[in-house]
Amino acid sequence: MSLMRIFMLLASLLLTACATTKPSSDAQQKDPFESFNRSVFKFNDTLDKAVLKPIAKGYSTVTPTPVKTMVSNFFSNLDDVVVTVNDILQLKFKQAASDGARVIFNTTFGLFGLINVTDRLEKHNEDFGQTLGYWGVPSGPYLVLPVLGPSSIRDSTGLYTDSYVSVISNTRDVPARNSAWAAEGVDARAKLLEQEKVLDEAMIDRYSFFRDAYLMHRQSLVYDGNPPRQKFDDDE
Repeated sequence: MSLMRIFMLLASLLLTACATTKPSSDAQQKDPFESFNRSVFKFNDTLDKAVLKPIAKGYSTVTPTPVKTMVSNFFSNLDDVVVTVNDILQLKFKQAASDGARVIFNTTFGLFGLINVTDRLEKHNEDFGQTLGYWGVPSGPYLVLPVLGPSSIRDSTGLYTDSYVSVISNTRDVPARNSAWAAEGVDARAKLLEQEKVLDEAMIDRYSFFRDAYLMHRQSLVYDGNPPRQKFDDDE
């Protein structure tokens, strides 16, 4: 289970959620665990402010931009392995060929992914949660995971399944694996430092904002950016 995957998801939420003008009634119906979720959300928020954000600020301050770019490229390349597998599971073979090519060329000519030599090839976002959604599995209740953040019953199952093909998850050296997860999370958190200022100004209830934005964003990903229109109560 990747911290980077969650933080990069939240980065996308900053863009999609700010366009949301009213909460989704569907989101409210899918949050039967709200009391539990709010408690975990508060814990995660406290942990972020006390530990993750200060570390990310320090990393962003002392690390040269070229080095930060190479670190991001490295973890992006590892993520493309998971993306390619899910492309195949969704029968998106043309996309799988493109994402697989990214992995091969960035790993070899790009020095294990440190250099993105395939910047002309689009980077896609696929995971097993989306794969389940692609084949008609409903998201199930909204669920906030400790440390990992926003999820759902379907997507938490997807996170676990993706770990079987994740390069980091399959690293047998425990210190190396944990260090990689930590570095991945810090790198992803650092990318949110500027964007989150907009988020903080836009929110009234952080929990509801993240919940509604998460469900909307995941629905969009399952349908590759073209989800069926959701009908609100005041629609004719």
